[in-house]
Amino acid sequence: MTVIDIPADVPAGFARHPRRSPLTEPWEPIYFKATPGAYILGLLLAEAHTNSRGLIHGGLIAALADNAMGLSCSLKGNLSGIVTINLSVDYLGSAKIGQWLEIDTNFMKIGGSICFAQCLVSADGEPCARANATFKIPNRRP
Repeated sequence: MTVIDIPADVPAGFARHPRRSPLTEPWEPIYFKATPGAYILGLLLAEAHTNSRGLIHGGLIAALADNAMGLSCSLKGNLSGIVTINLSVDYLGSAKIGQWLEIDTNFMKIGGSICFAQCLVSADGEPCARANATFKIPNRRP
């Protein structure tokens, strides 16, 4: 597989996520799809994403939800350098190895100095978590 090859089980429209970090490096490959209103993340779940019981780790879900919501706020508001000041996650169900995990930001409100977002996390189309976040917009005043 070359850098531009996308596996057949990755949904159409997704490409390799270009923003890598030391935290997410062990979880690669992570995919993204940008729409006019959101930055959607996805990945094929594997053993590297699990906890000691073989279920997908909640920390992975929280980190990717934070990432997707922050990128969505940045995209929608043409912002850079926003910082998470609050994150909450409700786990609605479990996700398992082999499923497609997708994080879709479905609400954003951008104010003068903060941005609010919420997302839905699904595994093979079934909701497994929802998250809310608040981000500080640096150098902006209300």
